[in-house]
Amino acid sequence: MEVAVATTRSRRPRASKLHSQGLAAHIFLIPWQLGLLLVTAIPLFASLYLAFTDYNILSSPEFNGLENFRRMFSDEYFWASVRVTLVYVFVSIPLQLAFALLLALILDRGLRGLAFYRSAFYLPSLLGTSVAIAILWRQIFGDDGLINQALGLFGVHGESWLQNPATALSTLIVLNVWTFGSPMVIFLAGLRQIPEELYEAARVDGATVVRQFTHITVPLLTPIIFFNLILQTIGAFQTFTQAHVVSGGTGGPANSTLFYTLYIYQQGFANFDMGYASALAWVLMIAIAVVTAIHFILSKYWVFYGDD
Repeated sequence: MEVAVATTRSRRPRASKLHSQGLAAHIFLIPWQLGLLLVTAIPLFASLYLAFTDYNILSSPEFNGLENFRRMFSDEYFWASVRVTLVYVFVSIPLQLAFALLLALILDRGLRGLAFYRSAFYLPSLLGTSVAIAILWRQIFGDDGLINQALGLFGVHGESWLQNPATALSTLIVLNVWTFGSPMVIFLAGLRQIPEELYEAARVDGATVVRQFTHITVPLLTPIIFFNLILQTIGAFQTFTQAHVVSGGTGGPANSTLFYTLYIYQQGFANFDMGYASALAWVLMIAIAVVTAIHFILSKYWVFYGDD
């Protein structure tokens, strides 16, 4: 009996200590919880409500059911923005990841000053979505930009790459490929985790460099490839700054840079059609969720983990 009482008394201070630690954790989480509620949750559900209304900011929202969603089917600018965004995502992301992996393989060979190169190559990922870089890009591909000046040395007089509907989107794809630093650093970390013994055994068996890459590097790196693919795809769908700055917010020329997010901005803050803009935003969120789900479903056919 005395032993049971002593055991109960010894548990009480421990339970009290755990309770106080849990209380402290909740107190420190209050700022994050308030941010989640006020900055994310409430605006999210408010936009869901506005997606089913006719709301121009100046007057109270009027419920109109599915009218905003039906309107999209006959909206030529909506379909133009969808086309531009899909081309941008499905062309720039494979190129960006391929370029990032190539540079990661080069840096993984043990170059001197690796820390410097890693930082220098990562820098574009930090600056690529900034207004300053978008303005710089406009200067590079403008009428008298750096590209046309270089072509002029060979007697080629090109027009503005940004004013030509056939090339305007390509310049933004190049800009996204240029921001390869973030996936490159992740690839480099993944390459450092591949055991060197596997390559030594492959070389003993006479495997070429290409065969080592296709049968060792790529299979063991597929989880990292998948991780980068998800992150970069979600980010590409949400691209806004570059298209807004380069086109002056118009999405031109001829809607060739009318990204989906830019069209949402135009509807919400230029036309003050917040109801339609909210509906567009929810369609984008659902599209990103569907594409991400498809990636996860397909990943079981090409992503290999250690226990596979």
